[in-house]
Amino acid sequence: MPKGYRDYLPEQDLLLPPSLRDWLPENHLVYFVSDVVDQLDLSPIHAVYEKENRGQPPYDPRLMTKLLVYGYCTGAFSSRRIQKRMQEDIPFKVLAAGNEPDFRTISDFRKIHLESLKNLFEQVLAMALECGSIKLGKISLDGTKLKANASKHKAMSYGRMIEKQQQLKEEVKQLLEQAEAADEAEDREYGDQRGDELSEELRRRETRLAGAACSRIGNVVYHAFRWLSPGRPLL
Repeated sequence: MPKGYRDYLPEQDLLLPPSLRDWLPENHLVYFVSDVVDQLDLSPIHAVYEKENRGQPPYDPRLMTKLLVYGYCTGAFSSRRIQKRMQEDIPFKVLAAGNEPDFRTISDFRKIHLESLKNLFEQVLAMALECGSIKLGKISLDGTKLKANASKHKAMSYGRMIEKQQQLKEEVKQLLEQAEAADEAEDREYGDQRGDELSEELRRRETRLAGAACSRIGNVVYHAFRWLSPGRPLL
């Protein structure tokens, strides 16, 4: 009797809607980013939207800031990459909480609020340093190779604090420049498209299944021909 397998029913809906937070450990980086951004003063960003009454309501600045900060901390610099990860990765889905801003919205938010984002990002990195961390995701916070316990157990001199603040400013400046360069390069390559769209034929499930069936039939015909007529060339 063949060995059985555990149930695998990808088409079956879950009996209860899952909480995405249950799929991540409590100490995941995404929660640190979310908690810190919730404590930041986003009033300069809010002020921009208070002057604008036209069109649809914008996405919550907390959401957009969290997506950018977490994206840059994990190496996702282009707005298209952030959108893709928001569709596929649990941490980004936790931050999005059901929202789905597209890459153009993400890019425009960065451009419009660039100066405010610089300051906010510096605060996030500074808070990570104050907690004793020398790394936030893929971002190293120990640019001068200082001992990890320097800020944790010893009082920093004023001069050293200024030096560290300048290092954080430079780190944020480089991150935002990298994000801008990534968006510009992808805009030139893809225009208004995401760049990872399936062809029209592959978008429809029926077409994909039909294509797979034709491929299987073709393989059967090929091997049958070879078996019945060995050495005879195919037309």
